[in-house]
Amino acid sequence: MNENLKKRNEVLAETVIKGLKSRNMTGYYAKNKEEVLKIALELIPENSKIAMGGCMSAHEIGLICALEQGNYNYMDRAKMEPREALLAAYDADIFLSSANAMTDDGVLVNIDGNSNRVSCIAQGPKKVVFIVGINKICSDIDSAMKRARNVASTANTQRFDIKTPCKITGKCSDCKSPDTICCQFLITRYSRHKDRIHVILVNDSLGF
Repeated sequence: MNENLKKRNEVLAETVIKGLKSRNMTGYYAKNKEEVLKIALELIPENSKIAMGGCMSAHEIGLICALEQGNYNYMDRAKMEPREALLAAYDADIFLSSANAMTDDGVLVNIDGNSNRVSCIAQGPKKVVFIVGINKICSDIDSAMKRARNVASTANTQRFDIKTPCKITGKCSDCKSPDTICCQFLITRYSRHKDRIHVILVNDSLGF
């Protein structure tokens, strides 16, 4: 990455972290994937019950491998029945997630199909740890919503065996397809519970 862009991202991250603090959330800055892995593990005590909501970024930085190999109780939802996994996630010590987009003043934007992820972000797990690539930072809620719908959601449809207009066109058409993955929209503008939401910003492009 160009050195000037790196510096710009560092300055932007400082702005975002200040915004998170004003919203009773805690932000961190990581220079690279190795550093974000270190910070994430510092936020997750050993023997914790850990759940995840399809966070591709956690896989990209090697966090899931580290949890599976370490002294943690990582609950792999792929090995559980959907409702069993959902209820277990509500009772987790740590919930891992990324954001589909966020604003430069600390507002998180997420879209969900089955709503397991957004519901756990909103309540349930004792602590939520977000891993967010700097590529997901937007100037305001409108642009964050556009990114979530036209970039994150349209890319996610490519992972699934579903039929939606955006899977073909690459852009959101505000569809009501039975296969739509844009069922619930969650805007997190403040955390009433101090020390519950932690956001690690990474000076890299992670996820969609």
